[in-house]
Amino acid sequence: MTDQKAVSVLGLGDMGAALAEALLAAGHRVTVWNRTAAKADPLVAKGAARADTAADAVLASRLVIVCLLDYDSVSQVLAPHTDVLAGRTLVNLTNGTPGQAREMATWAADHGADYLDGGIMAVPPMIATPAAFVLYSGPSGTFDAARPVLDAFGESNYLGDDPGSAALQDLALLSGMYGMISGALHAFALVRSAGASAREFAPLLNRWLQTMSGWPVGAAEQIDSGDYGKDVVSNLGMQEAAYVNHFTAADEAGISAELLAPLHALMQRRVAGGHAHEDLTGVIELLKK
Repeated sequence: MTDQKAVSVLGLGDMGAALAEALLAAGHRVTVWNRTAAKADPLVAKGAARADTAADAVLASRLVIVCLLDYDSVSQVLAPHTDVLAGRTLVNLTNGTPGQAREMATWAADHGADYLDGGIMAVPPMIATPAAFVLYSGPSGTFDAARPVLDAFGESNYLGDDPGSAALQDLALLSGMYGMISGALHAFALVRSAGASAREFAPLLNRWLQTMSGWPVGAAEQIDSGDYGKDVVSNLGMQEAAYVNHFTAADEAGISAELLAPLHALMQRRVAGGHAHEDLTGVIELLKK
């Protein structure tokens, strides 16, 4: 009978190591493997078993967590060992695209393995804390069976049978994060150009971003309904006219406004299309191909 407490982790970068540590802390028997074997040393010292090869790690446990650089790395590691995959459950927490996830799921099934794809919404220090949550997609039965182990990483969120769903929402959440970071970097560049301290400005910026944190909820209502003229507080025409000030101020400050430029181009196109009375959310219609 397979040891239900046994888990293998392939990939011991910062995130993979954090996942392995969380599993050890939760009382699981953890086998670890990494191309650079020395990276396993701290985990072995904490009780993990070291596998000499990726195949040995797969054979050690029915449940195998994979956390590598990219999907090419996953293929390079697993492809030579297809003979040991049958009967295993692969949980791939490597960042990738929905298409890559679906292809990997098909490949795993062809070799007799169950497959879940996942997106980790945390940085390594957040793993196993209340702040961490992980997205999963794939067969519901596979998720249900693996969940008692997966919950060691953080809150588990199941998104359905489509293996690509986790990657899709992972990238969607990251795009929101990077959009926020882009604006924040421009803000820091602007205040620093006047000799102000980024450290002193940060609490004010943080307060403003927290004030705006509820924006996605209202925007979602408009987007799902398609009614961008509903509950408009600041119409697009006014916002587009004022947005130009970002470029003028940046020029006066001697900094680039290239982080902000793409949104302005969409705003201009939307206004030119007769939607000045609507909300900014309507620019999403221009993103369709």
